[in-house]
Amino acid sequence: MSGGLFTDFYELTMAQGYLEYGLDRPAVFNLFFRRQPWGGGYSLFAGLDPLLEALQGFRFSGDDLEYLDGLGTFSDRFLHYLEGFSFKGDIYAFAEGDVIFPHEPLLRVHSSLVEGQLIEGLVLNTVNFQSLIATKAARISRAAKGGRIMEFGLRRAQGRDGALSAARAAYIGGAYGTSNVQAARNLGIPAMGTMAHSWVMAFPSEREAFDAYAELYPDKTIFLIDTYDTLGSGVRNAILAGKRLAERGKRFGVRLDSGDIQYLSAQVRKALDDAGLRDSFIVVSNELDETIIERLVAESSPIDVWGVGTSLVTGGCESSFTGVYKLAAVERGGRMDPTMKVSENPAKSTDPGIKDVWRLHDDDGPIADVMTLSDEALASGVEQTFYHPSLDTRRFTMTPDGNAVSMLSKVMEGGLRLAPPAVLDAIRERAASALARFDSTYLRLLNPHLYRVSITENLRALKLRLSEETKKAM
Repeated sequence: MSGGLFTDFYELTMAQGYLEYGLDRPAVFNLFFRRQPWGGGYSLFAGLDPLLEALQGFRFSGDDLEYLDGLGTFSDRFLHYLEGFSFKGDIYAFAEGDVIFPHEPLLRVHSSLVEGQLIEGLVLNTVNFQSLIATKAARISRAAKGGRIMEFGLRRAQGRDGALSAARAAYIGGAYGTSNVQAARNLGIPAMGTMAHSWVMAFPSEREAFDAYAELYPDKTIFLIDTYDTLGSGVRNAILAGKRLAERGKRFGVRLDSGDIQYLSAQVRKALDDAGLRDSFIVVSNELDETIIERLVAESSPIDVWGVGTSLVTGGCESSFTGVYKLAAVERGGRMDPTMKVSENPAKSTDPGIKDVWRLHDDDGPIADVMTLSDEALASGVEQTFYHPSLDTRRFTMTPDGNAVSMLSKVMEGGLRLAPPAVLDAIRERAASALARFDSTYLRLLNPHLYRVSITENLRALKLRLSEETKKAM
């Protein structure tokens, strides 16, 4: 698959127009998002590594060009341009796995106007979905407070590509394994699973089903105990089969997939403990999400492993990430002129110019992100006032003390990535470490503390000036 057609139709029509009117000049595009999903206080940046890989292979094949020619929209000149097309731009980005916040540029694309336009769909599709799922996984993992999360969502994911991308992003966010065998092989994620009700129903009795499974998989046995009667036959037969495993020094688990999870898990734990099987563990599934898990944990439900499917791989009630891709600067008359989308809704006006992002810290961790123009320094030891991006009255004053960290670094130059593909475990560890630096009040599920994202006085002045100039020119 060459990838060139993985773009929106209007990207192609605009690109042809840029060439036709002599507008294909240096430009800078920003990827940012407008609000946190699920009313949360943070998100995780994911999808960068597969995006860079896809950009290096973004081409238009002969079949692609034949199809476009048949649409009757594109000129021979434009099709000839596409025939030799490859992305040759530079990209600056947050590190994959970093904690991210609205308004700030997560990705800065320096390229020609045509190049930057043609890759818009690929950039947004890759980063939006994986950032959504990585964030969901992080929320679920935090709710479990040390309990392990298994990603069970293959059958509910949005197609094959969605299932693979979701497994990758869920692992970054904190899941420790996946039921998706292809994802496990391709990505080096632990493959895991239990059994389905069909296994139990395929045998003459529940006891025979459990014994057969334990015989086949003595080191990976998890009995599904709710096929018929959880507290009657289910846990009783699991205890009988489990004792035989325990005699061989094997540890086993039981899984609950229906009913009152809080009540049943407590009763099952008691039955297992009374039988001397205190080393056994309990797995639960059935339409779980972070709010359910947090409640069960708060009630001290004796659950060790959480199998989460639909809510994790689809985003649940928040089915998309609000990432957008906007032009921030374009070359005119030999200089890079800042550009800005102006809206009556201040939250939808964009931040103009080529920008950097700095994360400010105190002794306890990050306290604010500040956007600067790329040609201005964030002075250390000087008291400064920083402003809310929406041009309202919110602001704060502080003296950066040298603990400011630059969040954007160059990851692609001339269309070539600057480092080999990252090890997924390293991205996962980065995400866990990044979250651990933040005060827990920013990370809680309900009414999180608002993390400040601000702009400098210079960027604010530029934004005000461009806003007024645009209104006068209308």
